[in-house]
Amino acid sequence: MSRRTLLAAALLAAQVAVLAAIFRAAPAGLPWWYGAAWALFAAAVWALRGVPGPAAGRLVLAGGLAVIATGLLGPPATSTDSYRYAWDGRVQAAGLSPYDHAPADPALAALRDPWLFPACSEGHFYPVEGDTCTRINRPGVHTIYPPLAEAYFLLVDRLSPEGARHAPLQVAGALVAAGVLVVLVVLRRRAANRAVYWAACWAWCPAVPMEAVNNAHVDLLAVAAVVLALGAVPRGAVAGRGLLLGAAVAIKLVPAVALPGALSGALAGREGARRALRTLLPAVLLVAAAYLPYVLASRSSVLGYLSGYLAEEGYDEAGARDRYGLVRWLLPDSWALPAVLAVLAALLFHVLRHGDPDRPERGALLLTGSALLLLTPGYSWYALLVVALVALDGRWEWLGVPLAGAAAYLVPGAGTPAYALAAALVIAGAAARSGRAGAPWPPRRLPAAPGRAAPPP
Repeated sequence: MSRRTLLAAALLAAQVAVLAAIFRAAPAGLPWWYGAAWALFAAAVWALRGVPGPAAGRLVLAGGLAVIATGLLGPPATSTDSYRYAWDGRVQAAGLSPYDHAPADPALAALRDPWLFPACSEGHFYPVEGDTCTRINRPGVHTIYPPLAEAYFLLVDRLSPEGARHAPLQVAGALVAAGVLVVLVVLRRRAANRAVYWAACWAWCPAVPMEAVNNAHVDLLAVAAVVLALGAVPRGAVAGRGLLLGAAVAIKLVPAVALPGALSGALAGREGARRALRTLLPAVLLVAAAYLPYVLASRSSVLGYLSGYLAEEGYDEAGARDRYGLVRWLLPDSWALPAVLAVLAALLFHVLRHGDPDRPERGALLLTGSALLLLTPGYSWYALLVVALVALDGRWEWLGVPLAGAAAYLVPGAGTPAYALAAALVIAGAAARSGRAGAPWPPRRLPAAPGRAAPPP
């Protein structure tokens, strides 16, 4: 075993130990512990660059499974969203639409149990009525989650043993995260440069065990659909790619910003336009088909609390919280939203006109990462998609976006400065490779044409 391999393994082992301490012992000063996990992650990935291909692949897989497993060591550490998932699954199992009743609705009192609805004296939970509290956030409003997410919650509920509490959702998250890891390793091995270590950007990233496993965010399921659509589906199978991207949107609306990646070059000619139409149509039809059963079964709007959530989070006006933080540093608050929309429209046009149809993940990463930088959300799990797209495309500088999201979520007041640093890192990375015709680092090895020698790396 080479010294570089030993170094990467040692750094990874230290990272696993830190993550295990976070999830098992819930230490004080969580942001510092989580920051240490990110620092060890960066160092381990850097050390992995010098590890030979086969050894690197084995280390990525084994280390990734160990990192993912740490998320199973304790209850949700920083988010209560999985409690809503469990409740929505239970409501559906009782034959009711999750869009018709809020958790605090007395009509559903028969479905309550001491786990999700403990006595208020047991801890700091959300009050419901009398001495009854709940672990479910926003108990007075309807669910916000799209239909395929709701179908996933129902499936997990049906497969869960009695009294399993949060564990089934965490186990499901670990299984999906491991599946994404395997797919990424296979895809990187098939890539022209066979740089398997890029898969470590997903496999070892602390955001994966934290958000995908421990907090069990359903965003992971949408990430898996996007990875399959952009990485595993052949370019010619546009209908299959569209169906997978439509499924991602019907799980969590955020992946809609990655959809234009699959339409890269759509404005470059008639063939691109036809390909875009054959991609978009299946995506739209799948989203509509996913919503239809819930529309028919629900008396209330299947959009749930979406409009209220956007207003609550400050996206309906630029003056609330830290939304549009980077733009508001440069422009008046009233200009922030129009400026954000204008920049995103320009980036969309760039991807549709100049994007590479053979590298759809590149356009998806540009739009997804830029949207998060411009919107500066306060929730770190939205950037799980960025982590996976980095593993596909190899542009490591975008990993600053999920790190900034974590800072915004865990450290009050740190959001906008953290996103500013992430934006600076992206700009620096783009400038550093501008002289290499936009190729990812390291450059891809192109297959040799018949009768010609392969180009140098």
